[in-house]
Amino acid sequence: MEYIHRNIERELINWRDDENRKPLLLRGARQVGKSSLARYFGSAFEHFLEINFDDEKPAHQVFERYATPIEICKELEILYKTPIIAGKTLLFLDEIQSCQAALSKLRYFYEKYPQLHLIAAGSLLEFAFEQVPSFAVGRLRSMFLYPFNFEEFLIAQNEKKLVQIFREASPAKPLSEPIHNLLLKHLKKFLLIGGMPEAVSEYVKTDDISRSQQVLDDIIISLKSDFAKYKKRVPAIRINEVFESAANQADGKFVYEKAAINANNMQVKEALELLIMSGIVYPVTHSAANGIPLGAEANYKFRRVIFNDTGIFQRVLGLDTAQLYCADDFKIINRGALAEIFAGVELIKGASCYNPIQLYYWQREKKQSNAQIDYLIQRGETIIPIEVKSGTRGSMQSLHLFMKEKNIKRGARTSLENFAQYENIDVYPLYAVSNLMQSNLKTKD
Repeated sequence: MEYIHRNIERELINWRDDENRKPLLLRGARQVGKSSLARYFGSAFEHFLEINFDDEKPAHQVFERYATPIEICKELEILYKTPIIAGKTLLFLDEIQSCQAALSKLRYFYEKYPQLHLIAAGSLLEFAFEQVPSFAVGRLRSMFLYPFNFEEFLIAQNEKKLVQIFREASPAKPLSEPIHNLLLKHLKKFLLIGGMPEAVSEYVKTDDISRSQQVLDDIIISLKSDFAKYKKRVPAIRINEVFESAANQADGKFVYEKAAINANNMQVKEALELLIMSGIVYPVTHSAANGIPLGAEANYKFRRVIFNDTGIFQRVLGLDTAQLYCADDFKIINRGALAEIFAGVELIKGASCYNPIQLYYWQREKKQSNAQIDYLIQRGETIIPIEVKSGTRGSMQSLHLFMKEKNIKRGARTSLENFAQYENIDVYPLYAVSNLMQSNLKTKD
């Protein structure tokens, strides 16, 4: 698979050049490109040594036997015939969750050999951390990697100018309609293909969406095969049931009773938490939103669950690819859940790679007065309510009600329409929802 550049490469360069750097831990779900990113970055070093702990059993023995980084590196040099020289070598420890000894000794590389450039990566790391007492708090830097965002998808197709133009646009400075429509066309393709690097690479190479769909099917099979690794006390069949149910319940609150046959709520809850820990799904938690931080008034009994990738989501549900691509809006597909998933995932990807954000929503259920805000994000001292519409029109009653009740001066709506402003509402096209993570809304008195 040909490597496609990622925005996070800039942060890797900053890490490489930082005199006070710590060993770097690349974190993220399976298949999001952690290994490919490290290999590409390693090509800029004079020497590069990759050790995959799923395959390299001798490396396990090295980390189990030796106590200090210098001893470990001397042994690895001999075993792999690669010089390990501080400042000239990138040491990449992949699938590190498979070697508890290596995971527990990462801290010593910071304490006793900080000159060496060391990157570790793995999936299911959160599970491994539970087995390592007093993990290297403060001695490692975590960097979180996600599937491609829409911007990276465009760049993969050599559409850098399109990226620049929608990043520079704003509700006060809309795009021309031809450019807006062109971006919507790309967005529809991205919703089908998603951001998994292999699926994107296949589309870029072949210009064939059906080929990328086949790749997604392969990825889903691979993800499901991992379920047996999650935890022995949770049967893989139970996790699979919850996985499928998360897709089917994407358009509303996740209800445990609907998630699995012959399972109690505690079993479903644990299976769902494992899927969240693995990075396959993200929780969107209810908040009363009377102030910041939003998590202070979170109600974890009321959660929505969204998949980490729209391509994976639509393949799990078996949605009609042709129908979606030809539709003028997305309401015909799962009542708009595809648009909501895309918006939430883009918000997560648009945040800092060092500090993942938690997503929140707000809902009020009263007779003849239901209201819901799809996403709430915090920018500085301000709460920004975001309403997602799957088409180009729709009332904003919930948004106005929430803003009045919480005394919030400005809100945001994202849909298929162009950038716009309606009184105290800023409109962002769905493809540009992540702009909200880069710019502050202007408050009008």
